[in-house]
Amino acid sequence: MLSKPARWWRAAAAVAAGGLPCLAFPAPALWWFAYVALVPWMLLLRSAPTGRRAALEGWLGGAGFILAVHHWLLPSLHVFLVPLAALLGLLWIPWALLVRELLGGDGAGGRAGAALALVPAAWLLSELARSWQGLGGPWGLLGASQWQVPPVLRLASVGGVWLVSLLVAAVNCAVVLLIVAPAARVPAVAGLTGCAVLTGVVWLWVPRPEVSGGLRVAVVQPGLVADGPDSADRRFAAGERLTRGLAGQHPDLVVWGESSVGADLTARPDLARRLAALSAEVGAPLLVNVDARRPPAETGTVGGAGRTAAAGGTGGSGDPGIYKSAVMVGPQGPTGARYDKMRLVPFGEYIPARALLGWATSVGKAAGEDRVPGDSPVVMDLPGRPDVRLGPLVCFESAFPDMSRHLAREGAGLLIAQSATSSFQHSWAPAQHASLAALRAAESGRPMVHATLTGISAVYGPSGERLGSVLPTSASTAALYEVPIARGTTLYVRFGDWPVGAALAVLAVYCAAAGVRSFRAGTPAPEPTAPRARTARG
Repeated sequence: MLSKPARWWRAAAAVAAGGLPCLAFPAPALWWFAYVALVPWMLLLRSAPTGRRAALEGWLGGAGFILAVHHWLLPSLHVFLVPLAALLGLLWIPWALLVRELLGGDGAGGRAGAALALVPAAWLLSELARSWQGLGGPWGLLGASQWQVPPVLRLASVGGVWLVSLLVAAVNCAVVLLIVAPAARVPAVAGLTGCAVLTGVVWLWVPRPEVSGGLRVAVVQPGLVADGPDSADRRFAAGERLTRGLAGQHPDLVVWGESSVGADLTARPDLARRLAALSAEVGAPLLVNVDARRPPAETGTVGGAGRTAAAGGTGGSGDPGIYKSAVMVGPQGPTGARYDKMRLVPFGEYIPARALLGWATSVGKAAGEDRVPGDSPVVMDLPGRPDVRLGPLVCFESAFPDMSRHLAREGAGLLIAQSATSSFQHSWAPAQHASLAALRAAESGRPMVHATLTGISAVYGPSGERLGSVLPTSASTAALYEVPIARGTTLYVRFGDWPVGAALAVLAVYCAAAGVRSFRAGTPAPEPTAPRARTARG
């Protein structure tokens, strides 16, 4: 039985240990630390005196992880981040119970081998559950910390970020076994060797994307614009000025960041004319991002008319309201290709269950009005380059592996994420967000452009390698990148989230076996049957 001071000490240690993995992500970006970052937390959990205590410390550690990885949300969510972290922390309870169950002994028998399979699978289960958009989306997945490690990015092309998370969690589990279970050194070393061999085999044998040409893509980053009633117009003017400087450099495409246009182009034909003139001047189409209320006459027609979204035409919803839309503009004006952001940021762009949680707007910078989500992804044709099609995403959507995979399957040769993290300019958020594009590129075998209003903007090749220089948060500039275009498909695009299915299958088998053992242990042995007594008549 733990004393009260010991209980409090362990609770504080759980929160701190849960927060340690944040150091593996940008901005610290200590990617190597991810392979031991879970060890202190797991050592604490395995020593929990009861399952209830392990569940509590798993919950507290999970809350600590969410607070550490998302601490930059405090200016927007304020105290609301704490109950949100407490809610999401519950997702780590099954993992914590398995850590105590499988790592709490001496590792003898098959427990060590089972731990190396089940503990990473349970960790992936928590990542899968919190990847639902309504719970904040897949931000801070353990595998995402490896965005700058080429051999691991190759693993992502086979099984996505999920396979990388499994590998990192398995290494942490093996390290724990080496520390606390001398009897388990053989399976622990075998597990580490297996992870290394898998990475090596994938690095040597999995085909690299086949480059088949290139594209000159310009990214326009206007930088910070002071808030005010005319801030949208000043931001537009800054983007216009920087884009004009690209004249004579012969880009194939110019990309502006999220919310770079603050008025609907139907309602403001003057802005549409300025963009068309700009496209003609630089000799390339512009992909801008409109963050505005759509006029009623326009809603209901976009997305239903013309080609379907999958075919590369328009995509959108007919509901009135404010949309965030990627819009293609050529020398003749908007081409008709538009993508409306589908997955909105909880609290930032809409309030989940607003009738119940609308009070969040009074304690932070939560959305005063819900944005309207689009209803379908879009693959756009690139004017002047019939050999290249574009797959646009908006901000938060670059965190979702399934969205970029879908675009690649539909024929996108270049992925583009338009983003704005100006609310978190001096935090870890811009670097964390930019790093996600490397993973999406590696998973899909398609280059990806991450274009922002205020930095960090970056471009990655089809293997996830960084191209050129990043544009830091201090930059106000336009930069031109030579982007290789790749053909073929990756195993992840072909087979999808198979590591998730494998993890769920392993956990299901374990739960079924545990249920059978529990049933047999709780069933009393049948009593021996006595021979039937004979009667006088018998």
